[in-house]
Amino acid sequence: MFKGSVVALITPFKDGSIDRKSLKSLIEFHIKNGTDAIVVAGTTGESATLTFPEHEELINLAVEYADGRIPIIAGTGANATHEAIALTKSAEKAGADGSLQVVPYYNKPTQEGIYQHFKAICEETNIPLILYNIPSRTGVDMLPETFARLYGDFPNVIGLKEATGNVARVSETINLTNPDVVILSGDDTLTLPMMSVGAKGVISVANNLIPKEIAEMCRLALDGKIQEARQIHDKYWKLFKALFIETNPIPVKTAAYLMGLIDDIEMRLPLYYMKKENEEILKQVLKEYGLLK
Repeated sequence: MFKGSVVALITPFKDGSIDRKSLKSLIEFHIKNGTDAIVVAGTTGESATLTFPEHEELINLAVEYADGRIPIIAGTGANATHEAIALTKSAEKAGADGSLQVVPYYNKPTQEGIYQHFKAICEETNIPLILYNIPSRTGVDMLPETFARLYGDFPNVIGLKEATGNVARVSETINLTNPDVVILSGDDTLTLPMMSVGAKGVISVANNLIPKEIAEMCRLALDGKIQEARQIHDKYWKLFKALFIETNPIPVKTAAYLMGLIDDIEMRLPLYYMKKENEEILKQVLKEYGLLK
């Protein structure tokens, strides 16, 4: 369920609210194009700007629109443990298939604090949890030993989204757990390198735009066909880089709007529209790939 190509879905807004029409269209787009699972209300989905009612609404809508045809993984992490528990319970009640749990941000907890945070969530819920380590955003790095301890102690901790930018972390984590642990790349540029040493897939930003291609690359890599997968990796390298020319999800949301995948480019402050010169660079890359006329 949690292997292969998982999209870190953008959240479409219109007139200050969740754009239900575009959300439903995006989910259909991913079902049609072979995406393996959908993460909603993650960083790429502007989770930090959602109100609690919106957060719950987004997850409920995604589960409803998916209708059992594709797994829905709900981003329900928070830097206050009680909030993470409440959001995770709500996602579980809504019927989400899994939860993505970011390491608590801003507070900079110790490794023991990280352990106790996830322990409390595990003890209050039964939904499968994928922990999310992204020190560049959270300000703290969950070490492989801490993840391995959680993985060994709690059966609902089933995997890790690894976004340190360090491919060696995959091998370290496997060495401390087992080869079946679900490690997912958190960076499109490192998906193939990570999968070549044991990661099971990616939670992808680029998948918002090229789901069929990312799914095929992951399938080839899981089948051990690394050279064939590399052809896709090499082909789309320039797009992977262009989607981070400004802070994610600004470029990918802009691209999705330009491609007609969503009805409105609306973002929530403090995220703001791309600089014109960067938007022109993005447009040129999209045209090179035939994604924009």
